[in-house]
Formats: sequence, C-alpha cells, structure tokens
Amino acid sequence: MLMIFKWGFCLYLYFMGVIAFISSRKHLLSTLLSLEFIVLSLFFLLFLFLNMLSFELYFSMMFLTFSVCEGALGVSILVSMIRTHGNDYFNSFSLLQC
Repeated sequence: MLMIFKWGFCLYLYFMGVIAFISSRKHLLSTLLSLEFIVLSLFFLLFLFLNMLSFELYFSMMFLTFSVCEGALGVSILVSMIRTHGNDYFNSFSLLQC
C-alpha cells in the first residue's frame, strides 16, 4: 500500500510540473523552474524503480549529472537573454532577430 502511495505521489508531482510548464509562458525563469521540478520528480520515480528491482543506483547518479548540466545550460541562456534584451519575457524575444 505504501509503494502505491509513493508511485502515485511521484506521478502527481510529475503531472503538476507538466501543468506548471504548460501554463507558464510569460517568464523564462518560471519555465526553467518547472522543468527542474519535472526532472526532480523523474529522478524520484527512477530512484523508486531502481530500488524496487534491487538494481545498482549508478544510473541515477548519471541522471543527476545530466540534469545539473541541463540546469546550468538553462541558467546560461537566461543570463544571455537578460543581458541582450534586458528582461526574461518571451514577448520581447523574437526568433527573427537571430
């Protein structure tokens, strides 16, 4: 019963992150935060899955490494956008200017 609660809670966190990602289209920072929330919920799901099957947790460490790299890339894009445009609004960013 407790395992079903853990899986349900992880899936609830994942879908709340997806809803937050879909609904936040104004600021880049809120979009990046919702993406990181989705990655953390996926990490928790992966951790539960590997624990349930008694596998090695080395893959979860690699997953965390790639998620940190993804977060650093997102922050660097955010800083670059703020330096060039002055804010993080998607409305002021045009793909035609690239």
